[in-house]
Amino acid sequence: MPNLRLANLIDGRLQAPRDSRWLDVFEPATGQVFAHCPDSSAQDVADAVAAAQRAAPGWSATPAEQRARLLQRLADLIEARLEEFVALESRDSGKPLSLARGLDIPRAVSNLRYFAAAIVPWSSESHAMEVGAINYTLRQPLGVVGCISPWNLPLYLFTWKIAPALAAGNAVVAKPSEITPCTAALLGELSIEAGMPAGVLNIVHGRGPSVGQAIVEHAGVKAVSFTGSTRTGAQIASVAAPQFKKLSLELGGKNPAVVFEDADLSDAQLDTIVRSGFANQGEICLCGSRLLVQRSIYASFRERYLARVQALRVGDPNDGSTDLGALVSREHFDKVMGCIAQARDEGGHVLCGGEVVNMDGRCADGWFVQPTVIEGLDGHAATNQHEIFGPVVSLIPFDDEAEALSIANGTGYGLAASVWTRDLSRAHRFGGQLDFGIVWINCWLLRDLRTPFGGTKQSGLGREGGTEALRFFTEPKNICIRY
Repeated sequence: MPNLRLANLIDGRLQAPRDSRWLDVFEPATGQVFAHCPDSSAQDVADAVAAAQRAAPGWSATPAEQRARLLQRLADLIEARLEEFVALESRDSGKPLSLARGLDIPRAVSNLRYFAAAIVPWSSESHAMEVGAINYTLRQPLGVVGCISPWNLPLYLFTWKIAPALAAGNAVVAKPSEITPCTAALLGELSIEAGMPAGVLNIVHGRGPSVGQAIVEHAGVKAVSFTGSTRTGAQIASVAAPQFKKLSLELGGKNPAVVFEDADLSDAQLDTIVRSGFANQGEICLCGSRLLVQRSIYASFRERYLARVQALRVGDPNDGSTDLGALVSREHFDKVMGCIAQARDEGGHVLCGGEVVNMDGRCADGWFVQPTVIEGLDGHAATNQHEIFGPVVSLIPFDDEAEALSIANGTGYGLAASVWTRDLSRAHRFGGQLDFGIVWINCWLLRDLRTPFGGTKQSGLGREGGTEALRFFTEPKNICIRY
């Protein structure tokens, strides 16, 4: 089978990059090239911005109901080709087919449907004054916005950004990750079929230093929504701040899962705690990579937890019994293995995993790592401070609520946390004291698209989701009329 050749979507047309340069796209499960995506340049971005600028006035003047219908049509087209998207997402990222089918692609459809539905009744505020005047707020689209999404949840997070931007009446220049570009490219094709006006959605493939940087630097781009590493987010902020661009940055995390002695540790709850650390090979920004367990139950919890982790099956993503697939790239595989080696050097004890998984058959050259659990490192160890973003969880005992809070809050990150307790007062008290943008009590990754999403500290800037996203992609204007 010949390798796929992807195209940019610019001004309503599928186009090769101007310089005719291409990047290899690898299938993580096999380590082999299976596609080529454009290695675009700043000139390709300039073309896309120009097309978006031409399209923006007409799109912003399009009634919200019509914009919503087009987003719903795009969602319908993805749903009609669900299995094609599932297979492509799994092949591109290394995640199990079952995960792409159960989470990634349905969530992408939900993103489009949610913001299509949300934009129609969305209203702004009015404030009457006793002196005989009324204020009302217009929330107008910004014009051209940039959306830059990561490789771990490719279509899921790509649509999470473009759906509210388009619904709010902006024209979009979007960059998917060059590591996992395939489903975004297919979405671009379907946007033409859905009838999206030329230039309203532009998708430019390529590397961060060329395409991503050009989007951030371009004076015609009025806002940038970015999900990715904290280091890249800081670089984006340094470029965007002097231009006074709106920024939404969803960055790294070093998330705690805090298990108190009174927690409901039924089989179902324990399975959720395991999933919170190892879903998608640990390549989810919301995964709980620090597992804090009250010392009074530590030994019994560890025994049950390890039995479940050791039962997780690493294998071919195409196999329905696979729990964990391959890591997304050779570079990331090497990083994760380096982090495990560092944990050992710090004095950490590997309770299970910690090694490469050698596969047979078509996956013999894939990038597979055993689910790994480490103990013996305090909260200040590098392993418990730096984001690994792989199938690695560190077990940390604590004595009381105060110590748990100190350890949980004791990193530079503040994205998400989970708390496991039957004590309702503690749940409210402890949850309120956690310095994280998202706190789950007795659950994990239970998402309501209406709620604000984002982190504190080095985990980001701003919030997305629900009306927060619609507010981000619009400019408020107050009009005061005296009568």
